[in-house]
Amino acid sequence: MKTAVSTVKSSVISFADFKEITKVRLAASVVFSSIAGYFLGAYQVDVISVVLLAFGGYCMVGASNAYNQILERDLDALMHRTKNRPLPAGRMTVKVALTIAIVMTLLGVAALYLLSPKTALFGAISIFLYTCVYTPLKTVTPLAVFVGAIPGAIPFMLGWVAATNDFGIEPGTLFMIQFFWQFPHFWALGWMLDEDYKRGGFKMLPTLKKDRTTALQIILYTIWMIAMSIMPVFGFTGRLVLSVPAALIILALGLIMLFFALRLYTKRDNKSARALMLASVTYISLIQIGYVIDKFLW
Repeated sequence: MKTAVSTVKSSVISFADFKEITKVRLAASVVFSSIAGYFLGAYQVDVISVVLLAFGGYCMVGASNAYNQILERDLDALMHRTKNRPLPAGRMTVKVALTIAIVMTLLGVAALYLLSPKTALFGAISIFLYTCVYTPLKTVTPLAVFVGAIPGAIPFMLGWVAATNDFGIEPGTLFMIQFFWQFPHFWALGWMLDEDYKRGGFKMLPTLKKDRTTALQIILYTIWMIAMSIMPVFGFTGRLVLSVPAALIILALGLIMLFFALRLYTKRDNKSARALMLASVTYISLIQIGYVIDKFLW
């Protein structure tokens, strides 16, 4: 009886560690963004394509996160937030983690290739940049965040490319929206976790300090994000269009996020940074939903 119970417990722990090594919540948000981009680009929605995109997108992010945790396992052990991850805690070996990463890479690229070669190419580029450029740069320079924003911005664009097998002004606009969004979102998170990141030797904030200059940069990138988010209402972005009512709603959401960025500039505390981080997560989800609803309403 004890053996059976132990086996079940071990299986549960293993599944929990798999979710941790692939960062299931982050992967789910990437899948959400990709599907939103697909709906925006598709002339006709194909269920099989959506399933392939969701599966490929999850594998793409899961592989990137697994590679990241392999490379940073010793640094993760130094930080309170990450010391209980499967690798630094000793619950998973590097060999197992690497196997997961390689298998998910192959499955992800294959699934995206079935959609189109361009989709697979962008997926592969995302894994490469995240693993081979962003991850090692994090302990070298704050510019790592700029590099990391590139793979972070690919999912919204990836959905459009998957639906059309084409890259043009439309997916480029979707990319830029999520690219500029990355900075206030990640710097707010970096602000909250600054002390912990410093334990691991990570250089995440642009000035390496929780100061007015960092907060000012957050404000500036938030403004650029707002500008890009409403750009389709002016008719400059091909098939990617936005009605005036939808643009006004998205503008209002952006101004709310800007309010939280301004409050961080004024107060410069972790509570304000957390509020901005949560506002940014809400913002990106709502505007993606708004874009999709607007397309099918108008």
